[in-house]
Amino acid sequence: MQYRDMGSLNIKVSALGFGAMRLPIIDDDSANIDKKRAAQMIRYSIDKGVNYIDTAWPYHQGESEKLVAEVLKDGYRDKVYLATKLPIWEVETKADLDKYLNQQLEKLEVDYIDFYLLHALNQQRWEKVKELEILEWLEEKVEAGKINYIGFSFHDSYQVFSEILNAYQWDFCQIQYNYLDTEYQAGKKGLKEAYEKDIAVIVMEPLRGGWLAQKPPQNVKDLFKEKNKEWNAVEWSLHWLWSQKEVALVLSGMSNFEQVKENIQIAEESEIGLLNESDFEMMAKAAEKMRGPISCTRCEYCLPCPEGINIPRIFYLYNKAILLDEAEKMAEKYYKLDEETRADNCIECQQCEPACPQNLEIIELLKKTEKFFAEYR
Repeated sequence: MQYRDMGSLNIKVSALGFGAMRLPIIDDDSANIDKKRAAQMIRYSIDKGVNYIDTAWPYHQGESEKLVAEVLKDGYRDKVYLATKLPIWEVETKADLDKYLNQQLEKLEVDYIDFYLLHALNQQRWEKVKELEILEWLEEKVEAGKINYIGFSFHDSYQVFSEILNAYQWDFCQIQYNYLDTEYQAGKKGLKEAYEKDIAVIVMEPLRGGWLAQKPPQNVKDLFKEKNKEWNAVEWSLHWLWSQKEVALVLSGMSNFEQVKENIQIAEESEIGLLNESDFEMMAKAAEKMRGPISCTRCEYCLPCPEGINIPRIFYLYNKAILLDEAEKMAEKYYKLDEETRADNCIECQQCEPACPQNLEIIELLKKTEKFFAEYR
């Protein structure tokens, strides 16, 4: 495993971190984690040198932290840095701060958390952080030994990112970044700004929720072949990140053992500067050909839907239908979904839209996808 400096913290983290938000599940129920398989995957990663495990309050509908607690028994806790996040959207009063942290410590079965993040900050949530004096509270928890390092994950514009980054002496931050999202949210500008301030940057969504791991269209394959590196889509995507000195760690939400083994192998071969300027120019061309019409990362923050609609799955099928010109094939898969999980069951309750970190107009997009697939029924 390759290791990198974590900004100014004087610690080394593995190039690859394990994100516990897309673990294997049973019966297509994200709250029903396949505990045996998930434990095998995470422990295998740790045995191979991964030393950063990331979870959060809402992952797998609240079950991820509990699973991580089980996995880190038998001495595995001492081998890793553990990260979780404060669900800012759930916090209404100062009393809630201790309530959630204490519940997380209990769920994780630990006395302290190494890396604690304010989860999914945007402008509105940043105002709440200031109003409730959450940063001061975090410092108290560091003094009390319950937290080691203070950071935030982010979903908003670069301008908001820069404001938050410069408002406090953060230990680290976490941004959505991949070769499609260089100008999206914090983007490359945010990455470089944090690096210049010696604030470690953790990358999430390196494969855009699996979108960049799929078999690419032929025109993208042709671009990859020009470079004679014999890399697949995942290798190009991850090496694109690890080639950049500003990236401290890449979080991957791996869902099966094959992905774990593949990502670890790529991480072992990673190095800063592996890609040259010509490679980056080629990747910029590939990005233009890989953008799907809906920028869903399948994070599942929109779930559970009260009506049972599988929003991420529907958007994924629609994106593949458009990008790969496989409308009939994807429509067939759409109509194999259980009826109650399809888009036409939306009652427009609007529960999903405020939860979406990509700020998608989910209700209108569900109408659009339903109309599209209906044409191929």
